[in-house]
Amino acid sequence: MTTSNPLRLLVIGAHPDDCELKAGGLASLYREAGHQVKYVSVTNGEAGHQQLSPSELAKVRRAEADSVASLMGIEYDVLGNRDGQLQPTLEARFELIGLIRRYQPDLILTHRPNDYHPDHRATSTLVCDAAYMVIVPHIVPEVPALRVNPVIAYLSDHFHRPRPFHPTVVVDVEPVLERIIDQMECHRSQFFEWLPYTLCQEDTFPRDAAAERAYAREFYEQFNGPLADRYRELIIDTYGKKRGRKIRWIEAFEPCEYGSPLTEEARDRLFPMLP
Repeated sequence: MTTSNPLRLLVIGAHPDDCELKAGGLASLYREAGHQVKYVSVTNGEAGHQQLSPSELAKVRRAEADSVASLMGIEYDVLGNRDGQLQPTLEARFELIGLIRRYQPDLILTHRPNDYHPDHRATSTLVCDAAYMVIVPHIVPEVPALRVNPVIAYLSDHFHRPRPFHPTVVVDVEPVLERIIDQMECHRSQFFEWLPYTLCQEDTFPRDAAAERAYAREFYEQFNGPLADRYRELIIDTYGKKRGRKIRWIEAFEPCEYGSPLTEEARDRLFPMLP
């Protein structure tokens, strides 16, 4: 499907697969409607494996990201910052400012500043620090500045300190659940090798394709499943009682005050799949 005035969604995660896990459904709905999507991994993903060397893994994860890009028909950038070592430096901030300006997104999604992983926290800081600066012409002057600050929203998490996640937008992603699992399956080094290792399940992990997919689906359902019941009231407010009570799988987003405001008008424009 094509649209005459496509929206541009930019999802910025710390690692390859972060975007897919938290916004793979919204990205799929955007693509179905003919809108544009770009995923960015701010690090190269070199640390997340029990056997492959960092240099080997970085190549594998770049190839896995390319598989997602081909599957989804999207752009996918994997930046050169080292996995597990990301810092919110000026150099990294300027790189993101240039990237955001070149892509000209309508909506940016990223991690919240409080999160279990230091790379996630640093990514959030980098995006927030880039927010206003993308409209300042004398910062990164080689890339023309944007005239309007994009809307920025946070991806969901379950952390409570210093402040819990508080979404204002929930999206039913069950219609594209299989597409989310497809994206996860592209990241074989993570979901079928590294994840079982971190859970001490490598000796019992299934090795046939059907069992692997079932494992990925079960992980997603356990990982994102609690969101629907946690934000049931907002789901019902969004979709009405009849549908809202039945929705099982959602993605949820919290506005970031550093971007342009996510007004009701902006919500209707940036999330056109909502009723």
